[in-house]
Amino acid sequence: MTATSAAPAAPALPGCSSDCRYVALVIRFVCPRYFRPMLRIMANDKTSALLRIAGRGTVRARDLDAGKIPRAYLRRLTERGLLEQVDRGLYRLAGAPVTELNSVADVAKRVPHAIVCLLSALQIHELTTEVPHAVWIMIDRHARVPKLAHPKLEIVWASGLARTHGIERRRIEGVRVQLTTPAKTVADCFRYRRHVGLEVALAALRDYLRKHRGGVDALVASARADRVDAVMRPYLEAMA
Repeated sequence: MTATSAAPAAPALPGCSSDCRYVALVIRFVCPRYFRPMLRIMANDKTSALLRIAGRGTVRARDLDAGKIPRAYLRRLTERGLLEQVDRGLYRLAGAPVTELNSVADVAKRVPHAIVCLLSALQIHELTTEVPHAVWIMIDRHARVPKLAHPKLEIVWASGLARTHGIERRRIEGVRVQLTTPAKTVADCFRYRRHVGLEVALAALRDYLRKHRGGVDALVASARADRVDAVMRPYLEAMA
């Protein structure tokens, strides 16, 4: 009695479901001439999906999970010159324009609990013409210090209202970023004046009052949250 041969295993297609593999198996043995073109189409679908994700900003390996894209595609597209590796585990489109805020987006992507503040927030709110030499972030007093090879970080710690008051969210380079509001940023400059310098705090206050004429109440509320209202009040009264 002749033994029945086992059914051939479905080809292992990266990122495909069991149904997808079953279809591939049928095509492979019923219509073999269409098998390799089908593989290319499936691969192109994954490639296109990954490039769409990269088009929205920097990409981490775990960003591929929702689209069921194998992480090996990051290496493949990097080798093909479609992506470039910014840092360990961080990729972006090759040749993508680099703006002054790319570093901010990179940090927000990798340290999502960080709050962009001080000189970096001043730059985003156009309250300074200086370009920070590092990305300034605020983290909780009990949070672990992030260790990034690039970009350089300047870190301040806070808790309570000093950390939670005056936070806004916006998208920068396709990345969701937490940062201090204009009023809170100015108050923080007074709170951390030993880090940034009193001259920077005074310049930020002057620019804030010029651009936000109706924002004194928000400024006072932020100064109270930071417990620097007594420090800032004389300067505010002199400039207002």
